[in-house]
This record gives sequence, C-alpha cells and structure tokens, in this order.
Amino acid sequence: MFKNKNADGKLNLCGKNVARLRMAAEPKMSQKGLANQLQLVGLDLEKNAVQRIESGQRFVTDIELQKLAEVLGVSTDELIRG
Repeated sequence: MFKNKNADGKLNLCGKNVARLRMAAEPKMSQKGLANQLQLVGLDLEKNAVQRIESGQRFVTDIELQKLAEVLGVSTDELIRG
C-alpha cells in the first residue's frame, strides 16, 4: 500500500511543532495533558495518538490540525511551518 510521506519519511508536517509548543507551554504540558485538552474541545485523541503525531508516524486531518492549533494557542500555519 502506498503512503504519502514527506521527504524525511514523516507522515505529517506538524509533529515537531506540536511537540515544541507542548513542551514550551507554561506550565509544561504532557502528551496526556494535551490529549485531555483536545478532548475538552471535542477531539477524541488518546496519549498514544499524540505521541504518534509528534513522531511523524500518524497522519493529521484538517480538523485535528485546527483543534491542535486551538489548544496550543497558535495558527494552523504556525503548526505546519517548517
């Protein structure tokens, strides 16, 4: 089966930025904490899904990208910026 991958082999553009912003949050947010915050805004993701997004092992839908940006307090453009 063919999978769309970036040149670096990752399945999404935002994973590194999600991890960076999560750890830069005050107070620092865990992957579980991010999953909990996402659930509060209506996106049902578990800690393992957050880990896979951050490591580039999981695709991110447009709705997920919007909710991640909302919880992390940034624009979707900032999440996908290289």
